[in-house]
Amino acid sequence: MTRPSLAIITGLSGAGRTTAAKVLEDLGYFVIDNMPPALIERVVDLATAPGSAVDRVALVVDVRGRAFFGDLRQTLSGLSERGLRPRVLFLEAADETLVKRYEAARRAHPLSGRDRIVDGIARERRLLADLRGQADLVVDTTDLNVHQLRDKLVDSFGAESREGLVCNVVTFGFKNGSPRDADILLDVRFLPNPHWVEELRPFDGLDDRVRDYVLGQPETGPFLERLGGLFDVMVPAFVKEGKHYLTIGIGCTGGKHRSVAMGEELAAHIRRLGVDVQVDHRDRLKE
Repeated sequence: MTRPSLAIITGLSGAGRTTAAKVLEDLGYFVIDNMPPALIERVVDLATAPGSAVDRVALVVDVRGRAFFGDLRQTLSGLSERGLRPRVLFLEAADETLVKRYEAARRAHPLSGRDRIVDGIARERRLLADLRGQADLVVDTTDLNVHQLRDKLVDSFGAESREGLVCNVVTFGFKNGSPRDADILLDVRFLPNPHWVEELRPFDGLDDRVRDYVLGQPETGPFLERLGGLFDVMVPAFVKEGKHYLTIGIGCTGGKHRSVAMGEELAAHIRRLGVDVQVDHRDRLKE
């Protein structure tokens, strides 16, 4: 029996599920929208039947299905017992962003009834809280346009040969806000800031001079050694558990110097563990 790649697209209404479904369809997934959880195993049976040409399936599951959670938990458990672990993509956005999107589209939120849109969003957040915690990949679309969301999903789902854990290291500046979809947040503001060294200020953490300054601090070596030991334990455990995506945020004040240099070091260490690592220096070019 062949085992198809199975993705479940879910999350908050208005957060980009339709866009995500189109992206995965373009990547060769057979996509079914508004999928009742009780029928998921039947779809998998058809995809794994002799002669089936379907090797990638993406199912959009959301609160339109209403009686959703008990069925979905039971279905995911049943698939796991069969050795199939779907990649669960959870999309979300800030309340004010979702409200603006609904107002622009002149649509009612599926859970708002006669109440305000924001009330429907609050109900949906509570309803989806457990599922969000179980998701492999959480993507916050608050600050993403359609093209940026597409690029992010192509990076995560696009490589047919990619198996196992994919790690995203995002460097950032706390003054610009931490990444909302990070699984792990690290703060390197305890290190001296190259911003206050006049000859280093114009450069960023990819420059050898800044890198040498950051890595040359007496606290850096012990920190990286202990951090490396932590990920030596965590990463293989995540792989064993079947986790597909891990997003690590590493921040300093502005996201230009310390976090960039330290993010590169952390990414290099995780790559040595045999994991595919992508690095995004989110705020490197900001002032």
